[in-house]
Amino acid sequence: MIKVGIIGGAGYTAGELIRLLLNHPDAEITFVNSTSNAGNKITDVHSGLYGETDLIFTDELPLDQIDLLFFCTAHGDTKKFMESHTVPENVKIIDLSMDYRIESPEHDFVYGLPELNRRRICNAQHIANPGCFATCIQLAVLPLAKHLMLNSDLHVNAITGSTGAGVKPSSTSHFSWRNDNISIYKPFTHQHLAEIGQSLRQLQNSFNSMVNFIPVRGNFSRGIFATTYLDCKIGLDEIKRIYEEYYADHSFTFITDKNPDLKQVVNTNKCLIYLLKQEDKLLIVSMIDNLLKGASGQAVHNMNLLFGLEETVGLHLKPSAF
Repeated sequence: MIKVGIIGGAGYTAGELIRLLLNHPDAEITFVNSTSNAGNKITDVHSGLYGETDLIFTDELPLDQIDLLFFCTAHGDTKKFMESHTVPENVKIIDLSMDYRIESPEHDFVYGLPELNRRRICNAQHIANPGCFATCIQLAVLPLAKHLMLNSDLHVNAITGSTGAGVKPSSTSHFSWRNDNISIYKPFTHQHLAEIGQSLRQLQNSFNSMVNFIPVRGNFSRGIFATTYLDCKIGLDEIKRIYEEYYADHSFTFITDKNPDLKQVVNTNKCLIYLLKQEDKLLIVSMIDNLLKGASGQAVHNMNLLFGLEETVGLHLKPSAF
């Protein structure tokens, strides 16, 4: 049984992570640390877990009692924690923040996108879980990068649910603003572009094109729906073969011949991809649940790989719309 600790237990990603771990046959939650909620029941914050757990938030850190530590902290806080605390060498770490996603000689975190780095993840000690937009966009184009086919600018429009903004209300996440509304933010400058570029250059060292990414705030709760298009002279049948070959031995990414709907992936750890050619333009539609495949589900996938489990354990999830 994998003994697990969680730091930063009050947010949406932590709530989903707790839900997955409570139902995971090979994991046991030892503690959930939250200084702001210490002493409160987990269900006081994550009310969807009523009847499933009696766990209490704690401000203690019994790191010597765990095998794996998850960070569900705000960006910047994991690095501060690592600099101010000593984590036992035998404790593996999965960080859901963006603190260690860019590889550097200064740390040993492996970028935790299984469809790119599965073998490295299996042998790692520390994992940097990818961002939600980054996951959805990379899965749309990794097969092209592997075949050195990213030789023109990528144009990406991706719309995300309100949970992507976090649990703390802001001026753009209140119901009265978000409902019946849509808006862009951080056009061309989103923070996930750095990790996207890193991954594409890992497969295609010559990649130096622009990723023209327009993020969109959607008026729904969860999910990311991305459309990516680029110049491509290769025929659609060959493109499909390349994608099916790339994802053949991966358990959560699927190529569909039917134009998919976002609801097919919400509440699952799946990514669905749809391919369309119009003359010399290739359109790639990709979609994920931002809290699962884009965060906590992928983190559990990484946990399974770190500890030598079958990678789908605890992740056979039913789409909420069906």
